[in-house]
Amino acid sequence: MKKKIIIALTILIAIISTSAVGFAVASGAMKKEEKPSDYKIGITYEQALESDKPMVGLLYVDWCGYCLRFMPKFKVLSMMYGTKYNFVMINAEAPENQALVEDVALTGFPTVYVMDPKYDNRFLINNAIYHNTPKFQKELDRYLRIRDILNKASK
Repeated sequence: MKKKIIIALTILIAIISTSAVGFAVASGAMKKEEKPSDYKIGITYEQALESDKPMVGLLYVDWCGYCLRFMPKFKVLSMMYGTKYNFVMINAEAPENQALVEDVALTGFPTVYVMDPKYDNRFLINNAIYHNTPKFQKELDRYLRIRDILNKASK
C-alpha cells in the first residue's frame, strides 16, 4: 500500500511540475527563443564600424532553422570573446543591410565573418566549424594574433 501511495505522489508531482513549466512558458515567464532575432547579442553593425575592435558578424534570417540552432553557440562565443571582438547580428533580409549582403555574396545561412574596419579586412569562417567551439576559438585567436602583428607594424 505504501508503494502505491509513493508512486501515485511521484506521478502527481511530475504532472504538476510539467504543467507549471508549460504555464510559465505560455505566460512568458520563461521565454523560449523561436527565431534568431529573439536573441539580442552584441551591438549594431554601425556601432561596430565605429569601434577599434574587430567584429564577429553573423548574417542570419529568421526563417532559418540552422541559424536558430547556432544562436546559443554564438551567445557563448560572445561571452568568451566580448572584450576582444564586437559581436554583431545582421539580419540579411533587413533593407538596411542589403548593401552588405550583396557585398559579401552570401550563399547560405548562417554565415559568419570576422570583419575589421581598422584594416579594411574581412574573412569568412567556414561553416563546417560553427558547432565545434575549439576550432571556432582557434580561428578567432588566429586573427587576434595577426591583428597584433599589424598593430605593431603600423606604429
